[in-house]
Amino acid sequence: MDAVAKWNYVRVSPQKARLVADLVRGLDAEEAVDVLHRTNKRAAGQILKVLQSAVANAEDLGGEVEELRIKSIVVNEGPRMKRMRASARGRPAPYVHRLAHIVVTVTDDGTEEQEESEAA
Repeated sequence: MDAVAKWNYVRVSPQKARLVADLVRGLDAEEAVDVLHRTNKRAAGQILKVLQSAVANAEDLGGEVEELRIKSIVVNEGPRMKRMRASARGRPAPYVHRLAHIVVTVTDDGTEEQEESEAA
């Protein structure tokens, strides 16, 4: 059983969020929460919120919370907000706010099947 949580238009650069997502991809949900709590990055708190939402969705669907693991974390690019800042001699200097879309999928399937196939 898979449970999915999404957060669109997150005010973080996708490149910075992917660095944090790579830390927890494939881990158990409880272990991933511990890693994200100890990670000193702003994106870690945002990914933690999406992960907690996915775990809550799995619990609503009747999944075992202790057996959940992260199936996938995808950080896609969102739209870019183009802004101007005053520069020297009154000229505009453009800059860009990058946005991200974060999708977390957790699952409890396959853990028992993998253990049984390894034992055989």
